[in-house]
Amino acid sequence: MADKVYALPNVQSPSTPVIFNPEKCIGCNTCVEVCQIDVYIPNPEKGKPPIILHPEECWYCGCCVTDCPTPGAIKFNYPLPLKPRWRNKETGEVMQVK
Repeated sequence: MADKVYALPNVQSPSTPVIFNPEKCIGCNTCVEVCQIDVYIPNPEKGKPPIILHPEECWYCGCCVTDCPTPGAIKFNYPLPLKPRWRNKETGEVMQVK
C-alpha cells in the first residue's frame, strides 16, 4: 500500500503570480522542473496544470513562461507595483503592460 502525500499551500496572500490556461497546458511539468524557487508541484492528475504551492515566493524571473513548450499555456499575473507604465511623448497617453 502506498503512503499518501499531503501538500498544503503556504498561502499568506491572494497572490497568483502566474495563470495557467487549462485548455492549453499539457501538464508536462517543465515549469515545475525549471522553477528555481519551487513555487509549483506536479498535479496528481495527469495532463493537468501544476499546483501553485508557494505563490508568495515567486521571483517573477520568467523561466517557467520562457521554457514552457506550449505557447499561451502560462502567463504572468504581475502585481500592480511591478506592471510597467509609460507615457507616449506625442499623445500623452499612459500605456501599461497587461
